[in-house]
Amino acid sequence: MVSGAKATVTQSGKQSGLDYALVDLSKDVLPYFEFEPQYPLSSFGAVRGGPTALPLGVGDLVSVTIFESQSGGLFIPSDAGSRAGNFISIPSQTVDSSGNISIPYAGQIHVAGRTPIAAQHEIESRLANRAIEPQAIISLETSRSSEVSVLGDVHAPKKFSVSPNGDRVLDAIAQGGGLSEPAVETYVTLQRHGRKATVLFDTLVNNPSENIYLLPGDTVYVNRERRTYLAFGATGESNRFDFEEADLTFGEALAKAGGLNDNRADPSQVFLFRTESRDLLAKIGVDVSRFQGTQIPVVFRANLRDPSAFFVTQKFPMKDKDILYISNAASVELTKILDLVNSASSTYEKVK
Repeated sequence: MVSGAKATVTQSGKQSGLDYALVDLSKDVLPYFEFEPQYPLSSFGAVRGGPTALPLGVGDLVSVTIFESQSGGLFIPSDAGSRAGNFISIPSQTVDSSGNISIPYAGQIHVAGRTPIAAQHEIESRLANRAIEPQAIISLETSRSSEVSVLGDVHAPKKFSVSPNGDRVLDAIAQGGGLSEPAVETYVTLQRHGRKATVLFDTLVNNPSENIYLLPGDTVYVNRERRTYLAFGATGESNRFDFEEADLTFGEALAKAGGLNDNRADPSQVFLFRTESRDLLAKIGVDVSRFQGTQIPVVFRANLRDPSAFFVTQKFPMKDKDILYISNAASVELTKILDLVNSASSTYEKVK
């Protein structure tokens, strides 16, 4: 049942003055509430197959070796005779800010953003009319353009170069010394080309498709988001509690707080307080016309005298900063009143 037009509203100036909707938890409500949405790393694509070939980039230190099939060509003099390996090695050079390297007799070769094989083919094409069957090999000595960063709640944040064999997200976390906070509350965010995606660390471990290959320029950010809720009223313990797990349900949260106090609690009046989006509440039939803004305070009520409510609470997800409250039974309130009357009577007798 959802309290729509009949939703409880507090309007008295002596109270908080904050309107709220009252929603009774049932199986009809469950489909509208899910665990916190995540933006999977697999949304970047390229989750299958091997790593992407790493291109050369600005700042990389490369060496170039040019082979000729016989002496008497451009680089090997005719009097050199036959020797093992007709080649010359060009001194190592850094890819400049324009993305170029310089090759004698071939001029400036643009290599940034290209694989070594593609750049080799261009060098060979430029030298074809001057050298004898030239072949070029580009060797990457130091990679500075294929670096990725791992930051946040790891033991050793750092920047490192992606291996040609490919590094995945978990490899980056390992490069950073592993997690420095509990895994259950840790999120992993991947930033790439102005986009980002976030998953729980547990999701990353349990779902291999999320452990994607990294690309040069990626940033892996690891952060712990401590999620807590409050419990008040006739619980076994009133306190602030950590979630301590990825997906905490209403029923599990009640258990962590000690459950219902057998001597005080009213099982039909178990409440969960939070704010929910206006659109979501409209979908489940709440009259939202009286409320202002996009976020509306909601009180979810569970009647644990109904056995089916236990199944519902075990599937209803908790959110960060939720508040649980268990009302006292009417008999407890009556006892309080009687105790107050007896106390007043005793005081009056003493005065007489």
